[in-house]
Amino acid sequence: MKLCSIASGSSGNCIFVGSDQTNLLVDVGISGKRIENGLSRIDINPETIQGILITHEHSDHVSGLGVMARRYHIPIYSTYKTAMALKRIKSLGEIDDELFNYIETDKAFQLNDIIIEPFSTSHDAVDPVCYTMEVDGEKIGIATDLGIYDDYIVSKLEDSDLLMIEANHDINMLLVGKYPYYLKQRILGERGHLSNEASAGLIGRLIKNKKQHIILSHLSKENNYEELAYETVLCELTRLGISSSDYNLTVANRDIPSDMVTI
Repeated sequence: MKLCSIASGSSGNCIFVGSDQTNLLVDVGISGKRIENGLSRIDINPETIQGILITHEHSDHVSGLGVMARRYHIPIYSTYKTAMALKRIKSLGEIDDELFNYIETDKAFQLNDIIIEPFSTSHDAVDPVCYTMEVDGEKIGIATDLGIYDDYIVSKLEDSDLLMIEANHDINMLLVGKYPYYLKQRILGERGHLSNEASAGLIGRLIKNKKQHIILSHLSKENNYEELAYETVLCELTRLGISSSDYNLTVANRDIPSDMVTI
C-alpha cells in the first residue's frame, strides 16, 4: 500500500491511497485543478481513481468533490447523513445520485483488494468518520478532525503500519491569537481539533514494537507550523519513553504533495 498527502491543513485536505489494484482519494477539499496537478506529480492518472472517501461535509474536505465527480464519474463513499449534507451544498453543483454509496460506521467494506473500515470521530459535523484501510495485513490509519480520542479511536487505529494523525494547533498560539473567543472554544472543545500535545498522546498509545511511519496532518495555518508540531510531538513521545528509532515522523505540507510513503 502507498499514501501521499496531496494537501493538508485548515485550508484544504486531500489524500491519495493506493494498492496494486486500487487508487482512492480520501477527501477532496481543494480545487479540481490542484487535485489533478497533485496526482500528476505522483504519476497517477485521475481517470484511474476508483473511489472518493469522504470524512465529513466541511468545505476544506469537499470543495473539489463536484468537479472531480462530474469530470471523472468517480464513486463517492460517505455515510447517509453526510451525503444528504453534501447534496445541500450549492457550491458543489449537481452530483449524480448514482455516484453516492452509503457506508456505515464500524462496518467494513471492500473496494477491490482494499478493506476499508469507517469509524466515528468527535467533530462538529453531521456524521463525521475517519478510515482505516488494509491489504494483506498492511494497514493505514487516518484520523483528523477529532476533538478528542478515546479507547474506541485507539482500537480502530491500533496495529497500523502507517498513521496519518491530526496535529492541528499549538494551544498557546491559539489562545493568544486573533481568532474570536467562540472559535477558540470550538477548536479546543470535544468536537473540535487535536492539539500537538493531544496528537502526541494518541500516537503514544499506537506505537508498537515495529517501525511505523507517522504523518502529522491538518495543521492550522494561523495556530501552528510544521517545525513546532514536529518538535512538540517528538519531545512528548520522548517524555513518554518512546524511542525515535521506533517510528519515522514527518509532517504533511499544506500546499505541496508529500513524498509517497509505501508500506
